[in-house]
Amino acid sequence: MTHSHLPRHIAIIMDGNGRWAKKRKLPRFMGHKAGVESVRNIVKYCGKHGIEVLTLFAFSSENWRRPKEEVSLLMQLFINVLQQEVKKLHANNVRLKVIGEKSAFSDKLQTAITNAEKLTKDNTGLTVVIAANYGGHWDITEAAKKLAQKVENGQLKVEDITEDKLGQEMCLSSLPAPDLFIRTGGEQRISNFLLWQLAYAEMYFTDIPWPDFDDTALETALKSFTKRERRFGQTSEQVSTQKDA
Repeated sequence: MTHSHLPRHIAIIMDGNGRWAKKRKLPRFMGHKAGVESVRNIVKYCGKHGIEVLTLFAFSSENWRRPKEEVSLLMQLFINVLQQEVKKLHANNVRLKVIGEKSAFSDKLQTAITNAEKLTKDNTGLTVVIAANYGGHWDITEAAKKLAQKVENGQLKVEDITEDKLGQEMCLSSLPAPDLFIRTGGEQRISNFLLWQLAYAEMYFTDIPWPDFDDTALETALKSFTKRERRFGQTSEQVSTQKDA
C-alpha cells in the first residue's frame, strides 16, 4: 500500500481489554495494561507509514460509571503512560493532543497532560489524539454554547450560523476528519465517539480485542479501507470521472 492510498486520519475505539483479561482469568485492569503495548505498536506503525493523525478513545464520559477501583487504576495508568511515553513520542517527532472535559481529572493528571502537550506541540510528524472524558454529545453541546455566547456578545448573528461555523468550535477542528474508524473487541457501534467528525468515515469492526490488535490486524483494516469507494454523496460514475481527470 502506498501512502496515497492510506487514510490521513484513523480513529480507534480500543475495546475488549476487560474481556481479554477475563478470558485469561486476570483482573480487568491487566487488560488495560496489556492494551498500552498495542498503543505503542500502532503509534509506531502509523508514524512509519505516513498516517497524519491517530485518534484513540481512551476514556469516555460514560466510563465514570465503572467500578471506582477500576476508574482509579485507569487514571493512574493514564498518568504513568503520559510521564513514561511522552519523551519517546517527542524524540520521534510525534505531537500529542488530549481532547475531552479535562477539568474532571485530578490536578496531577491535568498537569501531566499540559506538560505532554507543551513538550510536543511543535512536532511535525504523526499527531496522536487521546480522547479522555470525551463524548460526542458533550463535544457538540460545547460547540453550540460557544456559538450561543458569540451571538449573545453580538459577535455573530443567528442567521450566520452554519455547519462550518459549528464544526470550527469542536474538538479536532484543526485536523482532517477521520477517514477510517476502527473498533476492536467485537461490538459494532460508535458509542458517542466523534459523532460529528465520523460523518463520512469508513467503518471497520473486528472481533480482535485491543491487546491482540497488532500490525497485521491494522494492515487488514487498511486493506479493507483501500477497497472502499468513497463517494461523499456522489455517484460511482462521478467519482470515476474525477479519478480519470
